[in-house]
Amino acid sequence: MKLRIDEIKDQPKLLMFEEKAEVFPVLQELSDSDECEFLGPITVELSVWREYDHIRVRGSVATAVRLNCSRCLTPFESHIRSAFTMIYMERKQELQDEDEVELGEEDLVSVTYVGDEIDFTPEVAEQVVMELPLKPLCRVDCLGLCTRCGADLNVGECGCERGSFNIKFAALKNLKVEK
Repeated sequence: MKLRIDEIKDQPKLLMFEEKAEVFPVLQELSDSDECEFLGPITVELSVWREYDHIRVRGSVATAVRLNCSRCLTPFESHIRSAFTMIYMERKQELQDEDEVELGEEDLVSVTYVGDEIDFTPEVAEQVVMELPLKPLCRVDCLGLCTRCGADLNVGECGCERGSFNIKFAALKNLKVEK
């Protein structure tokens, strides 16, 4: 997923490709740690053009993943789609490790490159990772597991008593105060 700088003109150049998740080290790491399973290739569409002193990339990524619900632990499939815009600027100087730099709004969507080609792999992987939910849910109204017996409450009631017990204060349940 590299493009030579001299191939980029003022008119948009359209790039379309599909890659397996294993091509992206970050996505392979997610798959190896069982956080998700990629069910198909990563489909990428990029429109790249030169604009003033930088290169603008407008793109989209899409793929299908299998995740585990954070409430009931049931595996489910989800489709990920993300549209993004990135600005690539040639790195003019090396920053020292101790230099503090304040980022502006444009800096949050900009990336620097060195040399005569741009590799889009890290930014494509970043877009996929940002679309993965922090707490995946199989459905919005998922009831989760019973805190006593571990039964899946989406399947049916387990028969455990559900009083007004608040799990936030469970550690204080057996606290005895001496006077």
